[in-house]
Amino acid sequence: MAGSTESATERAGEDGHEHRSRWPLVAAVGAASLYLGVGLVFVGLDLVPTVVPIVLGGAGAIGLLAGLAGWANEAFVADYLQGRADSSADLYTTTMVLFLVSDVATFAAGFVYYAFIRTGSWPPAHLPPLLGSLVVVNTALLLASSVTLHYGHEALEDGNRERFLGLLGATLALGVVFLGGQVYEYYEFVAVEGFGIGSGSFGSAFYGLTGLHGLHVALGVLLLAIAFGRALRGHYAPERDTAIRTTSLYWHFVDLVWVFLVVVLYVGAAL
Repeated sequence: MAGSTESATERAGEDGHEHRSRWPLVAAVGAASLYLGVGLVFVGLDLVPTVVPIVLGGAGAIGLLAGLAGWANEAFVADYLQGRADSSADLYTTTMVLFLVSDVATFAAGFVYYAFIRTGSWPPAHLPPLLGSLVVVNTALLLASSVTLHYGHEALEDGNRERFLGLLGATLALGVVFLGGQVYEYYEFVAVEGFGIGSGSFGSAFYGLTGLHGLHVALGVLLLAIAFGRALRGHYAPERDTAIRTTSLYWHFVDLVWVFLVVVLYVGAAL
């Protein structure tokens, strides 16, 4: 018994806690189920009953959100509630970087599919004007949100709580407005232009890539909303900023992907 206790202690970190969690696995299984459900909507409705992708997608979304919530609680909230500075800050930052590197492959698959489309007959029979003022405004909003989040994090590190709260709130608002703009863009394309996901291979590529990015933005807005709620309760300090640091990495990645998407998909389609 004593030997097993000693072994457990040796496996623990310097803060006396074992950094093991089931929540990443829950989130990964949920994400896989969500992607599978969405994939079946695109290509498999003639193979399986409609209820199958609905159940897979719904269960996957719940699993993904539950996994991320549990993971965030263990990684960030628990330290605050126990009055400790952030534990394993470098570990969580590195983990986020590795996740984003793996996420590049997800978007790369969509861009490879688009590249194959461009090597075929071009332009498509029905191609509405994609590059308009709404795309420009949405891009400006997302880029501005990266700026406000960066300087908000700097304000936190400088101990300026009021400036930190204002800039974090502005980032959250800009993200929400961006999502509203994308929903309105979809409405214009589908209801006015008659350009939907079933409008040929280009339609599936366009909505697949922009929809995947929109899902990432929605998740980022959720993370920002949680961070803002915690910030209002005074959970953050210069020595307790790991959650803000990792959320910032994720948000800047999402912004960078959007810029690449606009250049390749919106501007590229017009060439």
